[in-house]
Amino acid sequence: MDTRNPIMLVLPRSEIESLNLRPFLRRFGLGVLPCGVELAALMGRCDFMVHGYDDDPEELYAIEDIRRFYRQLWKEWPYWLYFCDLRSEGLMMMTLCCLEQLSGVKKVGQPSAQVLLDPVELVRFVSGGFAPMNEMFERAGAPERAIYDRTRQIFEYFHLPADMPPFE
Repeated sequence: MDTRNPIMLVLPRSEIESLNLRPFLRRFGLGVLPCGVELAALMGRCDFMVHGYDDDPEELYAIEDIRRFYRQLWKEWPYWLYFCDLRSEGLMMMTLCCLEQLSGVKKVGQPSAQVLLDPVELVRFVSGGFAPMNEMFERAGAPERAIYDRTRQIFEYFHLPADMPPFE
């Protein structure tokens, strides 16, 4: 079990609505990210949180401004699979914002909605994140085993079948 503290990345409503990625990219853009051990220490530690939507009755993944923001973030910074903390729901929410085929079902008396998504679209989206993830592992100087382990963790996180041979 990973005992490192997560790095909470709070995205204010004003930045989301104005599609302002600059504050985030100033801290985590490719040109400012460290290499080697410093980058390795960031793997799996980031938890993205949106701030300012507490009074909105919609689920976060259904709010168009948030969806637009995360889609743009994915285009400009597709390293989520490397950085996101898999112990939280942050990566799932971010991913749901990027998917086209979503529907939700909320039962009366239940605190949260159940999201129905297209599993093929999910696989395509997640697959698009593996090359950027591997780029970060290479930049961090991580061994192949680390890439293999993280890939398995990503498949488990999204409840996808991991038909991967054992690492040798």
